[in-house]
Amino acid sequence: MKRIITLVFIISFSCVKAQEPEQAKEVIIAFFNAFHQQDTLAMKELVYDSIKMQSIGLSKSGSVKLSTSSFDSFLQSIAGIPDTVNFEERILDYKVRADALMANLWTPYEFYINDEMSHCGVNNFQMIWDDNTWKIFYIVDTRHQEGCK
Repeated sequence: MKRIITLVFIISFSCVKAQEPEQAKEVIIAFFNAFHQQDTLAMKELVYDSIKMQSIGLSKSGSVKLSTSSFDSFLQSIAGIPDTVNFEERILDYKVRADALMANLWTPYEFYINDEMSHCGVNNFQMIWDDNTWKIFYIVDTRHQEGCK
């Protein structure tokens, strides 16, 4: 009986082993490809059902401000960008960490509107291994204009 329990534990553990971090990175690349194409349906396919989005920045008075937005309002804003506006979020690096069913991606970026830098910062994506794929369940970013190139 002890051997059966040990065998079941080993089999269960092997099913929960860490997924390839490169797969998590590919989801983020696909997310930004869809973002730049304003393909909100493709973006929705890459996120978990209960995704949370937050942004950290400074208020007009200079104090730290943490703001929360819904993913649906984010998608609406992306879909509403006119064709006359060229926007690009340039990802400068991907730092990936993964353990079993969770991954974290740290992506410094620069954001351009009509080829002029608007702001820069870092995105932090939290991901969950769900239904044999990585899904984004939390996005938090920083946004600032100082310290950019």
